Amino acid sequence: MTSSRPQAGAEPADRPPAPRTTPVRPTAPAGDDVWSVITTTSVMCCLVAGWMVAQMVYLGGLSQDRAQDTLYSQFRAELAAGTAPIGPVTEVGQPVATLSIPHIGVEQVVVEGTASGDLLVGPGHLRNTVLPGQRGTSAVLGRASTYGAPFARIGELVPGDQVNVTTAQGATRFRVIGVRRAGDPLPQPRPDDAARLVLVSGEASGSRLPSLSPGEVVYVDAEADEAFDTPAGLPRVVPDPEQAMGTESGAVMPLLTLCLALLLALAFGVIAARQRFGAALVWVVATPVVLAVAWLTTDVVMRLLPNLM
Repeated sequence: MTSSRPQAGAEPADRPPAPRTTPVRPTAPAGDDVWSVITTTSVMCCLVAGWMVAQMVYLGGLSQDRAQDTLYSQFRAELAAGTAPIGPVTEVGQPVATLSIPHIGVEQVVVEGTASGDLLVGPGHLRNTVLPGQRGTSAVLGRASTYGAPFARIGELVPGDQVNVTTAQGATRFRVIGVRRAGDPLPQPRPDDAARLVLVSGEASGSRLPSLSPGEVVYVDAEADEAFDTPAGLPRVVPDPEQAMGTESGAVMPLLTLCLALLLALAFGVIAARQRFGAALVWVVATPVVLAVAWLTTDVVMRLLPNLM
């Protein structure tokens, strides 16, 4: 007779399998979360602020050099094809002239427009004045301390120095007749058939960083005995952002808000990533992205600052 007892060590067939246990990850203490937020915010602020200063004073010059090379190639091609602009109305941002000041080593392409954003790529032509070399008075504005600072040294010019300009109508050689600042007398009235050129910039003085906020405007007056014809239809006025020391505060606020939102989203992303990965790995991946957004943000912030800075 066979026994129905289960053998020793054998489990009954109807016993349910033992439940699987999932290891529980230890949660980070609340103090670690707070420390992660503090350190991430601090590093982000240091990265963005440091990059902004470096870009304004140094790295922006590289961007301006690249833009100048592109503008020069474009303007040279337009001169060869006979399509370079002669006014009176030209699209903002288009190259309108080349400017050479041998005494201070300036070689620049002048673009149309003088708002802060226009002057990021080089000196700009004030749109309610004639083009350089035409009969009348032309004004060209340039930065004194940021994005290449092409006009940083125009205050060093003295009467008799040459300023050479080439436009679609030809080349004009100006001679400096004076340098003036606030309170100085205006030059004598321009002769009827002459061309006058006024170079305008901020007064960059002292060390590099203090010159980020120039205190006054400097004007260099230059004159040529002969002038090209001036087309009719010149605009009478330009908006305030295109005047000396003008800013584009109203127009760029939506874009600035977007840039700040991107930086905030990056900060939250870094904080979340640090909960799963090591801080060093997260920053290696995140830093290039943060700097790219900081570059865009700096370009936007520059539009909020005086155009001659």
